[in-house]
Amino acid sequence: MSASWKSRIQEPKILRKLPSLPFSVKFAYGTGELAAAVPSSLSAFFLLYFFTDVAGMTPALAGGVLMFGRLWDAINDPLIGWLSDRTRSPLGRRYPWMLAGVVPLSICFILLWTVPPVETQWGLFTYYALLSLFAFASLTSVQLPYTALAAELSDDYDERTALIGMKSAFSIGGSILGLVMAQIVFDRISDPEAQYHLLGRLSASLAVFMIVFCVVGTYRRYWQVQAHRDRSRAHPATTSLFVEIRSVFRNSAFRKILGLYLCGWIGIQLTAVMLPYFVGAWMGLPESHFARMALTVQGTAIAMVVVWERVAKFSDKRTIFLLGAPLAIFALTALLTLQPGNVTMMYLLGMFAGMGVATLYMVPFSMLPDVVDLDELETGLRREGLYFSAVVFLQKVGIAIALFASGSLLDLTGFVANAANQPDLALWTIRLLIGPLPAILLLGSVWFAYRYPISRDRHQQILLALAERRPPEHPTPPASIASKSS
Repeated sequence: MSASWKSRIQEPKILRKLPSLPFSVKFAYGTGELAAAVPSSLSAFFLLYFFTDVAGMTPALAGGVLMFGRLWDAINDPLIGWLSDRTRSPLGRRYPWMLAGVVPLSICFILLWTVPPVETQWGLFTYYALLSLFAFASLTSVQLPYTALAAELSDDYDERTALIGMKSAFSIGGSILGLVMAQIVFDRISDPEAQYHLLGRLSASLAVFMIVFCVVGTYRRYWQVQAHRDRSRAHPATTSLFVEIRSVFRNSAFRKILGLYLCGWIGIQLTAVMLPYFVGAWMGLPESHFARMALTVQGTAIAMVVVWERVAKFSDKRTIFLLGAPLAIFALTALLTLQPGNVTMMYLLGMFAGMGVATLYMVPFSMLPDVVDLDELETGLRREGLYFSAVVFLQKVGIAIALFASGSLLDLTGFVANAANQPDLALWTIRLLIGPLPAILLLGSVWFAYRYPISRDRHQQILLALAERRPPEHPTPPASIASKSS
């Protein structure tokens, strides 16, 4: 952390507080996460399996489809973040993107889980690769502005943690909902193609409803915060995208968050992708145990979000990650020792993993708004979109790397889809990918978290320094919002 921002901090006047963040706003904001969490859960757990065992692609080509889409994400994530930062509309900066992107996103959800009338491997690859371009662009248009909205609903350290805690709860809940939906559909429909097509339609409908609910529920609070802030210096039109990207990556605290999230998210996604193969091919259990194991991890995580949020009120965001991540590291490492038939221990380790996974959902995104405040103090800019775009991009990259690496390694080690027995090398690969390798990556996350520099006290100093620079008159929200507030 450079000393330049500290030199600007004086003994300021008392920081004027916004009205406390109502639970209804936290809840409405959290529901927007379901638009991405449900399809992301289905993709993480089933997409590689769908490509290989239902659509009929080779594991290597199936993993390549997702990697191809992520290359496009490298362009559209920062671009949409940058554009949303500069958007001027009667609805504000983020809402137009969320509302405009959710319809094409829903269409892509349906098409993604549809097997096209194509017989060749490269024909399937072309169909899903081209579809991924539209799917990921639409997902970015919705997910990135939605995620950045958290930094615009409150300036308070604990309220932001609560907002991200609610988002995390809905993210984990969305994963559980996706698994429950899948279990119900699998039980009632026997045809695999029809199963996944119905899941696509259900997740598409849910996305539209939840984004609209989120916009309506947070709109008034958004304008209250904008009236509280000085927005006159927000986005100089002369600054290019590439100049701003370079500026963002100079922020040392931000680089720590990127390292923390990338290591942790790739590790967790590797475990998620390998879980059905581990439960079936190694443990020799029926498919129902895969869903139960996933629900054990996610159910524990959603319960622990509440616990970690309360712990954070007496410590800080970095501390809860340093407490929680080792629990996941222990559980993932111990998975290597499991032998077929040791079902009770498998579920127990799933609970320990869930305790740690909860902090990975919460901590990076709750840290980001504080980094945005520091950036505003340094540069005078509010660039939530650019900052959140990097982490949203890493979220997608983590899934893509996990799918690509898993598919490629399974292919290389001789894995045969739907076979009763797998080669020993393939079984060892499954065991290493589900536990020890993710544990090593999580150790990297712990190192980055330990070096993260913005504590609760430092963030309060940043806010006070920003308040000193704020002019006495603030922009007012639209008349309709102002009248409701009065």
